[in-house]
Order: sequence, then structure tokens, then C-alpha cells
Amino acid sequence: MAIYDHPRTTVDIDLVILSGSLDEVISLAAGLGYSIRGLDTFAQGAVEIRRVSKIDKDTGHVLSLDLLLVTPEIRPVWDSRLTATWEGRRLSVVSREGLIALKQMRGSLQDRADIAALEGLDHAGD
Repeated sequence: MAIYDHPRTTVDIDLVILSGSLDEVISLAAGLGYSIRGLDTFAQGAVEIRRVSKIDKDTGHVLSLDLLLVTPEIRPVWDSRLTATWEGRRLSVVSREGLIALKQMRGSLQDRADIAALEGLDHAGD
């Protein structure tokens, strides 16, 4: 959301990764202190999430990385990613349309509000 000028306060980061990269990403995350494995979650087969977390030594907050595996249902999201500059670095990010598609799969109240913001609407019901 922050990439698209709609920052929200959260304590997790969602990363979309290819399944074949999972072990490498978990190893890299462990090197950054993300060594607590969470429950694997599945959105009726459309989305597979592997969670790794750590406890921030300064705040005591649990910080999580949600690793969204590319499944056939979210392959278009992966294929539509863009390159963006964030704090002086180049990142591969989900396109606005891809982010909307992911949020539509979940459909929570926050996701609907985020979709409205991404679409430039003032209210989720507009």
C-alpha cells in the first residue's frame, strides 16, 4: 500500500515468491532473525502462505514475513509486477491491479478499504 501512496501501520510484510525459492527465502529471513515458523495458511487453494516471524528486541513486537507462494490463481499477479524505487533502492513490487486482485481474494473490511483507496475512491462503498 505504501508504494502506492497509501501507507498503513502493520507489523507484517507480504512477499510474493516462487515456490522453488521458499527454502532460500526462509534461510535468508532466518539470517535476519526471522526464526519463528507460523502456521501455514491456505485461502481455499488460491493462496498459500508461509509465515516466519521474529520478536523485535527493542519493542517486543512480533514482526512477520508472510511468504505468498505463486499458485496458478495468483500467477497473473506475479507476472504483472513492476520495478519501483523505494528509499533509493529498486524493488520488484506487485502492480496496483495485482494488489487489488490479491485483496479481492481475501475481501476483509480492511481489504475493501484498501481497494477503494487504490482505485482512488473516498469510501469503500463508492
